[in-house]
Amino acid sequence: MKNILVIGGAGYVGNEIIKYFLKRNVKVTCLDNLIYNQKFKLNHRLLNFLKLDITKKKEIKKISEFYDTVIILVGLVGDPITKKYKSLSIKVNENAIIDIIDYFNEKKRCNKLFFISTCSNYGLVKNSIKIKENAPLKPLSLYAKSKVKIEKLLLKKKKNLFNPTIFRFATAFGLSDRMRYDLTINQFVLEMYLKRQIEIYDHKTWRPYCHLKDFARLIYKSYKIDSKFTNRQVFNAGSNKNNFNKIQIAQAIRKYIDGKIIIVKESKDKRNYKVNFNKLENKLNFKCLYGLDYGIKTILQNLKKQKKNKLNKN
Repeated sequence: MKNILVIGGAGYVGNEIIKYFLKRNVKVTCLDNLIYNQKFKLNHRLLNFLKLDITKKKEIKKISEFYDTVIILVGLVGDPITKKYKSLSIKVNENAIIDIIDYFNEKKRCNKLFFISTCSNYGLVKNSIKIKENAPLKPLSLYAKSKVKIEKLLLKKKKNLFNPTIFRFATAFGLSDRMRYDLTINQFVLEMYLKRQIEIYDHKTWRPYCHLKDFARLIYKSYKIDSKFTNRQVFNAGSNKNNFNKIQIAQAIRKYIDGKIIIVKESKDKRNYKVNFNKLENKLNFKCLYGLDYGIKTILQNLKKQKKNKLNKN
C-alpha cells in the first residue's frame, strides 16, 4: 500500500489534507511536534502519527520508512509570528526544511516531494496585472523570504532523486479541525459575528484566496497523476475568481450578517498582488470548486452551532 508523509500535518491546512487522503483509503503518516500544544484529533486505521522535532537532525533520522509522496507544510506560518520569533523562524522555516530535503534526497526516500510555498513571495505589485509563476519574486516578510530560499534550493538541485513540485498557496480560508481565525476571511467573519463590525487596514490591497477543500483536492490530484506533469514545476495554487481586495470580502460577509465596516487609514501591510492561476488549470486540469460565499456561510454556521451547543450545556 502506498504511504504519504505530511510534515506539519497537525496544522490548519494539514488536518484537511490528511482527512481528504484518509477518506480515499490512502495510508498517511503525520509528522508534527505540536509546537502550539494543540490536540491532533484525527483517528483512523490508516493514520500513523510521529511526534518529532525536525530542528534536530537526530530526530529527522527517526523517519525510517520510504514514502511514495512527502508533503512539506511545516513552519511558523505568517508574517506576524516570524517577525516576532525571527531566530526560531529561520531555524524551522529554513534550516530544518533544508535538512529534511537533504535527508529524503540522500537515499531516495520518496518518489514525489511537494513543497508548500506562498503567493506572498510576489510582495508588492503596483499594477493590476495578474501575476504568473515566472514573475519576479519580491518577498517583503521573513516568512516569504524563507519560502523563496527553499524554492530556489529545490529548483537548483540537479541531483534530486525525488521529483520536487512547488505550490505557491493563496491565502487559505475555511473550516478546519485546527481552526485559525487570524486569516483574513476567517477573521472578518468572526469579528462581524461577535462585534457586528470589521476594522479594515489597507482596504484596497489585493490578495488571492483558496478554500482548504480545494487545497486538499489539488494535493491529492497531484499525488495521483504522473510526476512528468509536476516534476520541477512551480504552480500558483488558487483560483482567478478568488482574487479579492479586503473591502470586497467585508461586503460579501454583510450579505449574510448585518454589520459595520470601518476603514482605518493607517497602513499595516504593503503586500498587494493579484495572481494568475491559468497554469494550474491548463497543465493539471484543475479548477477550484469552493468560493468566498461558501466559506463565509459555513464558518457562520459553525459559529452559530458552537454558540447553541454552549447555551445547551449551560
